[in-house]
Amino acid sequence: MKLVEIFTDGACSGNPGPGGWGAILRFGKVEKELSGGELNTTNNRMELTAVIKGLEALKEPCRVTLQSDSKYVIDSVVKGWVYSWRAKGWIKSDKKPALNVDLWEKLLPLLEIHQVSFVWIKGHAGHAENERCDSLAVAQAKIQ
Repeated sequence: MKLVEIFTDGACSGNPGPGGWGAILRFGKVEKELSGGELNTTNNRMELTAVIKGLEALKEPCRVTLQSDSKYVIDSVVKGWVYSWRAKGWIKSDKKPALNVDLWEKLLPLLEIHQVSFVWIKGHAGHAENERCDSLAVAQAKIQ
């Protein structure tokens, strides 16, 4: 399997409000930037969308190191929360409905196709790829 690095970020002006997402895919020395946005969304939805779009862009099963500053996305997967929510009919441990179910239902099958290792990085701390993804996301949020 090819080893691919994916860096992602989401942004929202207001929460909810216009938002954007950015992703950088790197395979060896080849990089591809992706971005998009929505008119009325939340930061967490944009963070999730960036991860989904990055993984959807892969043309074959890959080993992926995915770096994000979103504790929401990373903790939900790595700590197994999302799998518990799904098993309980998308209900969280506090008995409240899980949010962003439509996006989780897109992400989980992608995690079965690819071998993804999630890495949390501190946002707005000078990490070059995170800063670039943030710029892509913010630019998209501004044009929505």
